[in-house]
Amino acid sequence: MRITVIGSGIVGAGAAYHLTLRGAEVTVVDGGRAGEATAAGAGIVCPWVDHEDDDAWYRLTLEGARHYAVLPESVGHARVGALLVAEDPAELEPVRALLAARYAEAPEMGEVRQVARPSELFPPLDPKLSALLVPGAARVDGRVVRDGLLRSAVQRGATVHEGAASLTGDGVVTVSGGARLEADAVIVAAGAWTGQVCGPLGVDLPVFPRRGQIVHATLEGADSSAWPIVLPRRGPYLLGFPGGRVVVGATVEEVGFDPRITVAGLNEVVAAGLAVAPGLAGATLTETRVGLRPVMATGRPLIARVSDRVVAVTGLSAYGLTAGPFAGLLAAGLALGEKPALDLAPFAV
Repeated sequence: MRITVIGSGIVGAGAAYHLTLRGAEVTVVDGGRAGEATAAGAGIVCPWVDHEDDDAWYRLTLEGARHYAVLPESVGHARVGALLVAEDPAELEPVRALLAARYAEAPEMGEVRQVARPSELFPPLDPKLSALLVPGAARVDGRVVRDGLLRSAVQRGATVHEGAASLTGDGVVTVSGGARLEADAVIVAAGAWTGQVCGPLGVDLPVFPRRGQIVHATLEGADSSAWPIVLPRRGPYLLGFPGGRVVVGATVEEVGFDPRITVAGLNEVVAAGLAVAPGLAGATLTETRVGLRPVMATGRPLIARVSDRVVAVTGLSAYGLTAGPFAGLLAAGLALGEKPALDLAPFAV
C-alpha cells in the first residue's frame, strides 16, 4: 500500500516506522510548524500514577510505555525511576494506594518504596520533602526518539517531503510548492493542527492547542545522568539529563496557536521549580522551549478513521512522549486494515 503520513512528530514518525516494517510505501510530510509538541516535550514515562478514573486513557499510556521495549535501542530511553514528592507525607498516601492496586497488572513499575532523603537521589531538591520512589519510570528525549524512528523508516524506503500539507475532500494530499501525493490511505498526525488539516473532509475534530513553556538549566560539574524524574503532587516536574542538564516545566496555557516564550511563563516555571529544588538557584539557564500540546475537547485522544481513506491520530496532550510511538502503531494498523492491538472504541470521533 501507498500511505502518506502528515506530521513528523513522534506519532507520525512512529506510524511511518511501523508502516515500513510492514512493507508499505510511505511518504512523510513535514510541515515544520513552530510550537510542535514533540520537540519541546520533557520526556516523562510514568503511566501508573495518572488516569485513575479513566481506564481507557490509562491502558493507552500503559501500553505506550511498554512499547518502548520493542523500539530500536538508540531512541533515547533511560530507566531512571521517579520520585513522587510532597511536603506532607500524608499527601503521598493516595498515590501509594493507586500504585499498590495497579502493581499486579503492571509489575514493571518496580517495587515502590519510601525514600527518607530524596535529595540524596536528586541533589537540588529541598531536603525537607518526603518521597516515594517508582523505580520503573523512564525518561526519553523526544527529539532523539522521533529522529531515530524517522531514520529507520527512511532506511526502509520512506521518503520525507518538507512543506505544509493540505487534504482534498477525496483524501489526496497536496504539499506547498505544488507536489500532489496520491496514496491508498492517509494518516493525519499533525498534533494540534490535525483538525485544520482534516477540515476539507467535512469532519469537525474538536482538537485545540494547550501551550507549555519549559526551562532547561545546567548545573556545571553535576553528574545528572541517573537522577530520577521528580513529580511533585503539586507544582512543576523536574528531569535530569546527562551533562548536568535539568528540565523544569511546564506551564498549562490555553492561548490558541501562540508558540511564544513569555516572561510570565518563564517566571512561573522558574519560581515553582526553585520552590521544589532550591539547589537550582545557581544553575545556568541554557534553553527555553515551548510546545502546543494537542488536546481533544472530549477529554480522550483521537485514534480513528475519519473517512474511507483517512485516519486521524491526535490529542495525546501531555502524554505524547509516553504513548506517541504506540499511537503511531495503532494508526498504522488502522490504515492497513489490521485488527488493532488495543480497543479503539473509546478513541473514536
